Amino acid sequence: MTDAEQKSKRPSQLPPPASADPQTLEDERWMDLALVHAKSGRPSPNPHVGAVVVKNNELVATGHHERAGTEHAETSAVRAAGERAAGGTLYVTLEPCNHHGRTPPCTDVIIAAKIARVVVGCRDPNPHVDGGGIEALKAAGVEVALGVREAQCRTQILPWTKHVTTGLPYVSLKLALSLDGRIATRSGASKWVTGPDARAKVHLLRSRSDAVAVGIGTAVADDPHLTVRDAPGESPLRVVLDTNLRLVPESRLAQTAREIPTLVLCGPDASSEAEDALTNLGVECIRMPLSAEGRLDVVAALRMLAQRGVVTMLVEGGAELAGSFLAGRLADELHAFLAPILLGPRGRPGAVDWAGPDTPQQAPRIAAPSWELVGEDAYVHGRIVYPD
Repeated sequence: MTDAEQKSKRPSQLPPPASADPQTLEDERWMDLALVHAKSGRPSPNPHVGAVVVKNNELVATGHHERAGTEHAETSAVRAAGERAAGGTLYVTLEPCNHHGRTPPCTDVIIAAKIARVVVGCRDPNPHVDGGGIEALKAAGVEVALGVREAQCRTQILPWTKHVTTGLPYVSLKLALSLDGRIATRSGASKWVTGPDARAKVHLLRSRSDAVAVGIGTAVADDPHLTVRDAPGESPLRVVLDTNLRLVPESRLAQTAREIPTLVLCGPDASSEAEDALTNLGVECIRMPLSAEGRLDVVAALRMLAQRGVVTMLVEGGAELAGSFLAGRLADELHAFLAPILLGPRGRPGAVDWAGPDTPQQAPRIAAPSWELVGEDAYVHGRIVYPD
């Protein structure tokens, strides 16, 4: 067929796009609902997963993974469906597990419920599990469809994927700065550069993280709480990178350590007396190796935190710590709040202290940035990409 003949054909004569297939549209519709339910709960160190049971094109039950140690999303949905699960279709954002952990294998529950078809968003990225759940279902005679809304399902579990494949937490870097790139005035005052709406957004980010970290400079200068107060949710583990144990017992972090878990990472030669003073208040101190520059080895610190179940971590400052994460390509997301104020050339410079790239083309940047107004402040966020 020539180009002219193709163009002359009426739309009704052209073949429908692949996505117009009724089964594909139906699968995408129900997987979208499973993705909505996947956002619920706080299952860390397990991934966020959502599930939906459908029969005769009607919704029967939904489920999500609420907490580590509780039943997984697909098991929750299948149990909620009861006898109606038999002959139905299960939509689940992540491949069902086929191993014993803190809960029994989800594949056993699915097979026992006589589910006829399972639609999986994406495979389990855990190298020890990948594909096992799908093969177990197929071996039991269950029809399996893989890859519906795969990109969205993989995005949903990005933090967990990094955790299980690299042994490191997924790191979000938060910055708050003025229009001229300052983080404090010439006197060092930084409260508050951004407005209350922006601070509430930061509290929401904290509530979605397993840990929130600051450098000792920020801990000393701001004496922060690092808790969740202006948003719903629980306060995460508080982490201070403090090579020489400069955090004082009178600080808010130390004084509230028995209420909110607080971890101070220090160097091997830090003062034992300072450690005892903090430990007596409930602070946990862990000695870490140093880098060649004499600072805490950030990679070693991240690996230790991951081993303790930290999958997601929010880094809130200061400039040196932020620079270390960017220079080491360890930050995965950036959340920057830009206030419509000018602090002047003598204000505290940059939210990030590092050598930086030689050219703009070599600079780390946000891929597909999202911009929004938060009160009077601009908020840009998204995944960070590092040019090769």
